[in-house]
Amino acid sequence: MEEAFIHGLILAFGLILPLGVQNVFIFHQGALQKHFIHALPAVLTASLCDTLLIILAVFGVSVMNFSSLTKTVLLSIGILFLLYMGWSTWKSTPSAVKENNGKTAKETFTPFKQVLFSASVSLLNPHAIMDTIGVIGTSSLQYNGGEKAAFALACILVSWIWFAGLALAGRRIGDLDKSGHLMSAFNKISALVMWGAAIYIGFTLAK
Repeated sequence: MEEAFIHGLILAFGLILPLGVQNVFIFHQGALQKHFIHALPAVLTASLCDTLLIILAVFGVSVMNFSSLTKTVLLSIGILFLLYMGWSTWKSTPSAVKENNGKTAKETFTPFKQVLFSASVSLLNPHAIMDTIGVIGTSSLQYNGGEKAAFALACILVSWIWFAGLALAGRRIGDLDKSGHLMSAFNKISALVMWGAAIYIGFTLAK
């Protein structure tokens, strides 16, 4: 059981580490929000979505069994979300701006918008689906019973710890970037990553 748990930790960490739309969005929210707690809607949504995908993958419900039409519809929705998210991120202004009362504030995503966007990049992302179903699900086939549960738990723990840490790191960068110039540049990079992912999904649908 210990071996399965360690295997899950290493595998999940390796899969979640590379830069992707999901990671970019969580880091962006951590940096953009005034306090870490305000980024929790995005963090919790991403963690819960990953948990759902991991459970489905490890315990045998394969997304790959969806019909061709269903997958096309889901991926098309994903493209639209990514295009809109990229546009919203590109035009956002993280630098301090004046409110009517003279105080400074930052343009931030509402909790609902965080949940919506975080769920879309988690559940409508072909990379996330392939990582969980194709890699984690396949790797779990060598385990049974308690070992399989330990493997799944390890993968889930990595997601929760990683997303919380990513948002905290973003918050730290946001604190250091008083002028907003660094986050403005990061916004542009984030938008390009999202648009790039949308284009990639589009090529996938065209095949």
